[in-house]
Amino acid sequence: MPVMETSDLTAREYWAQVKANRNRAKFGFGTRPAIVNIDVQRAYTDMDAFKTAYQTDPRQIEHINTLSALCRERGLPVIWTYVAYLESGEDAGVWGTRTNTPDSLQNIKHGSERAQFDPRADVQPGDIVMHKLMASPFFETNLWSLLTFHRIDTLIITGGSTSGCVRACSVDSLSRGFRTIVVEECVADKHEIPHFANLADIMLKYADVESMADVEAQLRKVAP
Repeated sequence: MPVMETSDLTAREYWAQVKANRNRAKFGFGTRPAIVNIDVQRAYTDMDAFKTAYQTDPRQIEHINTLSALCRERGLPVIWTYVAYLESGEDAGVWGTRTNTPDSLQNIKHGSERAQFDPRADVQPGDIVMHKLMASPFFETNLWSLLTFHRIDTLIITGGSTSGCVRACSVDSLSRGFRTIVVEECVADKHEIPHFANLADIMLKYADVESMADVEAQLRKVAP
């Protein structure tokens, strides 16, 4: 009877092993990509102000801005999502019931500092700003119809967290027929174990996890 494979590898080492397999087939880039930058907001990026914030690559937001600019220059959708809730927190549903502290999810209120985009994020007029309530930006939003309208076949995913909203978006993106690209240097998590474990799992199942350099090079091939 088959049993679950075991390993003494750390999550970081396992991710390195998965990434090193050059024989793995890829979904690849299509011809019309869009970028979705998930929850680049102060609750998750401002480590001086909020204990819910985290950083994996110190150049993450710089890289996100670079890729967003390349999409913008080519007339491709640049989408920024954020989470925020009613004063009552009831629109967080069951997700907001486990704790009730100032740092709890449902206490990211509309108009609060925690809901603000990080000031380093280069959100431009003409970009699409999308409010979401749950992990996936596809859940109860118009993201799918928006991408369909723009004839998008490839979704580039950045932001956080790797194990939460990035993973949820990857699953939903693939499920809706999009080639899905997660940019390694552009996603982050609170701890290295869920970060690297989920990068490995996402790459094995749902998306291509590519380097910043490779994604930038692919976008530069798209004619403006």
